[in-house]
Amino acid sequence: MKKRTISLFVIIFFTVFFYGISVGLYEVFPYQSLNFIKDIIFVDNLHSQQNMLDIITIDSIIDIDNESDILKKRDALIHFIWKAESIPSSYPDIIEKNIFDERYSDIDNLKQIDKFTITMKHEVNSIVYFFHPEQSTDHLILYHQGHTGDFINGKQTIDYFIKNGYYVVAFSMPLLGMNEQPIIEIENLGVVKLFDHDQLQYLESESFTPISYFLTPVAYTLNYLDDHYNFKTYSMIGLSGGGWTSTIYPAIDTRISKSFAVAGSLPISLRLDEKDVGDYEQLHLELYKIANYPELYIMSSYGNDRELVQIFNKYDPCCFAGTLYKHYEYEVKQVVSDLNNGKFTIILDDTHNKHKISDYAVRLIHENIQ
Repeated sequence: MKKRTISLFVIIFFTVFFYGISVGLYEVFPYQSLNFIKDIIFVDNLHSQQNMLDIITIDSIIDIDNESDILKKRDALIHFIWKAESIPSSYPDIIEKNIFDERYSDIDNLKQIDKFTITMKHEVNSIVYFFHPEQSTDHLILYHQGHTGDFINGKQTIDYFIKNGYYVVAFSMPLLGMNEQPIIEIENLGVVKLFDHDQLQYLESESFTPISYFLTPVAYTLNYLDDHYNFKTYSMIGLSGGGWTSTIYPAIDTRISKSFAVAGSLPISLRLDEKDVGDYEQLHLELYKIANYPELYIMSSYGNDRELVQIFNKYDPCCFAGTLYKHYEYEVKQVVSDLNNGKFTIILDDTHNKHKISDYAVRLIHENIQ
């Protein structure tokens, strides 16, 4: 079946392409035709996975009927992540005001950048930038980059919101971007340089989980902002691994009003492609026994004026492409509707074929936040 699909792809593509050139129908690459052909492949792949999809019942794994269930899961997550009864109340360790970073000097409406440094166990740290606009609103965006590295890779998104008067706080994932890759000694393993998230499993213990590395910087930063500024709302935007963080953190901390997770996650049972499996933080068994992905989606959606928006890039070459979300969208929306407090939304972005937050997605996010 797969060989026939590939043959069909080649035949249709070259027929359409050379016919278009011969009749002068187009002078540039026919992306519209290519997207049509990609749809054929996605449908074929879906058929090949149908036996698995037919036995997946998402509603059977959702154990949330009321607010009490959400509060219990939230408390359990906090206890698991921080081994405490509440979200940590600390500030960043170092706060540097009005730093200079030439990479951002061409952003219009940028007044200053403050730099936060948060240092955690084993010297794993997080470098956070706080962008102040010249002309400002009273809204703040938390932007979280994914596995591609430094949040400079999200400059286009950061730039857009600063130009529109938003304060922006930017994060990179642990061990990536400007964050340190410490060399530590691990009992029975020896000296290890930490540079990959899958290595973090070596640090697990009864008194500590490295999952906290992904979430603590957001908590510390919000604590500082809460006490020193008077923002009307906090919204969170993340791409890929940052989309994962923008799903998990709002499930725990209701200070986040709206969160937008781009190419961030799928329920474990729908990860039918090797590209979608994910690494350490996406697969942590103990974490997802407390609250699985559909439950986390509900928790991030729940509350007054709160919403979780998942954005999937239909032709994403990295991960979570296609329309597998259709196998849980109704069930999650139904639970949120029954709770009668909050909103869950999914958007399919078919305007490009990249692993990114597109211009289309940024505009939709902005319209939603306004």
